[in-house]
Amino acid sequence: MDYRNLGRAGLKVSEICLGTMTFGNGADQEEATTMVNAALEAGVTFFDTANSYVGGTSETMLGVALKGKREDAVIASKFFNPMGHRPNDSGMSRLHIKQQIEGSLKRLQTDYIDLYYIHHVDHQTPLEEMLRALDDLVRDGKILYTACSNFEAWRLMEALWISDTRGWERFAAYQPQYSLVVRDIDEEIVPALQLKGLGCVAWSPLGSGYLAGKYRPGTLEVQGSRSAEGWGFQSKYFAPNHGEILQTLLDTAKELGKPPAEVALRWVIDQPFMTSAIVGARNAQQLGETLKAGGWRLPADALTKLNDASAQPHRYPRAFEDPMPQRRASALKMPGRKSDQ
Repeated sequence: MDYRNLGRAGLKVSEICLGTMTFGNGADQEEATTMVNAALEAGVTFFDTANSYVGGTSETMLGVALKGKREDAVIASKFFNPMGHRPNDSGMSRLHIKQQIEGSLKRLQTDYIDLYYIHHVDHQTPLEEMLRALDDLVRDGKILYTACSNFEAWRLMEALWISDTRGWERFAAYQPQYSLVVRDIDEEIVPALQLKGLGCVAWSPLGSGYLAGKYRPGTLEVQGSRSAEGWGFQSKYFAPNHGEILQTLLDTAKELGKPPAEVALRWVIDQPFMTSAIVGARNAQQLGETLKAGGWRLPADALTKLNDASAQPHRYPRAFEDPMPQRRASALKMPGRKSDQ
């Protein structure tokens, strides 16, 4: 297992992060503890949860599993989703943040959370209110780093500008959906992350299981999978040529002699802007197979093949501006210019 800095921050995390959405939703406490121990033994130090996962049960079970091992773990949690039926039981208001950090700390049995994400966009609360509330939590020692998930590029840049100009804690990381079949962030988000020095932690790196080896091109439903169960299958965001991408993955995995899931996950981790990829599992056996993606690199030709197969056409304005360097260069050779006489 390799370890990387979370963007410009000094915090180091494992290149694979154990997601705990299945804790309490497919995995009981015994299985959850077994998975956490297996992850730690494999070198995983990074654990991802959220206040809303199974109504807080995920945090509770992770806290139990990490009891006595807190210093071995970097814990990331999130807030935003409804935790009740009252008007202030969701969002990113100062009140909601104050309530949710206390609840998360109690469930996780810890005095602090290493990385605290705003889970979604709150269109009803000013960014300033949320950012100042998070800055206060850092100053109080209840969280160490702040982050966001699912923000548009402009909203991310606005949040960073507010934090920088007011001397508040700025986001250290960004958590997007990213996989071979979902690469939308390449257009605007990735350049912003690289420019501003944020870490990137991918969710759904196997495309909701589509890239795990169970599916074949032309099929978007497999019995016993999330697609058949009707939850968490993000196919509406897949690239139009997802079948061709899947076939390239299957061919590449066969050439490498590795399972498709391991190759697909490794591809995400090997992207130059990526810090860590979140993986989930329902049991320790499944997790053990996934963790094999850590500690190696895709051969250059395999990486290039998968990059090319999954790359999507640029959109306006980038597609409009991409030819401009060539246009300027060709102008230097136009007839009638003094330089050509």
